[in-house]
Amino acid sequence: MKFFIDTANLAEIQKVYKMGILSGVTTNPSLVAKEGVKFEDRIEQILQAVPEVESVSAEVTPDAVTAEQMIAQALELAKINNNDPKITIKLPMTLDGLEACRYLSKKGIKTNVTLIFTVNQALLAARAGATYVSPFLGRLDDISEDGVQLVTKVAELFRVHNLDTQIIAASVRHPDHVTRVALAGAHIATIPFKVIEQIAKHPLTDQGIAKFAADWQNAVK
Repeated sequence: MKFFIDTANLAEIQKVYKMGILSGVTTNPSLVAKEGVKFEDRIEQILQAVPEVESVSAEVTPDAVTAEQMIAQALELAKINNNDPKITIKLPMTLDGLEACRYLSKKGIKTNVTLIFTVNQALLAARAGATYVSPFLGRLDDISEDGVQLVTKVAELFRVHNLDTQIIAASVRHPDHVTRVALAGAHIATIPFKVIEQIAKHPLTDQGIAKFAADWQNAVK
């Protein structure tokens, strides 16, 4: 399973990129607004900061509700950073979103259909040509449904029907989500920076480092 980071904060993105584990960045207008910068400017900065990843998302705004509005925005977003091929257009899982997905996919523009909450929604998006689908597991957990089980079912469906669309496990809340979606067959997990920090740490690792340091100090005295 590959790792994307879900943020618009350049410092967080660059820190994870330097680790060599980053395959992509997901963001949205709300995350960019928290950074106090223009949306298109921040997307361009991210693209330039992570030249070796496969995908950087650029989401259509909530007021783009028709396929025509989404397509018009998407074509402008696709021009950022000299038509950077890493740009992935995030579209909502609606009938118009599917129409826009089909149009953009035929143009060779990467797409990510978001707000997936059922297997049938994922199947529709894949058949519309989506590069990625994003089941939001944390939000399902919030209403007492099993978000990881959705990932499991979508992965099995895509395997049975030999679909190339990749699954991005989104709305990841904690380290156990990461482990479970990896085992469930997600191709990618998009994770907040704080969760990346959490999965990199363990108290026994910290204790081991402290023990090695103490042993080393005693050895060199």
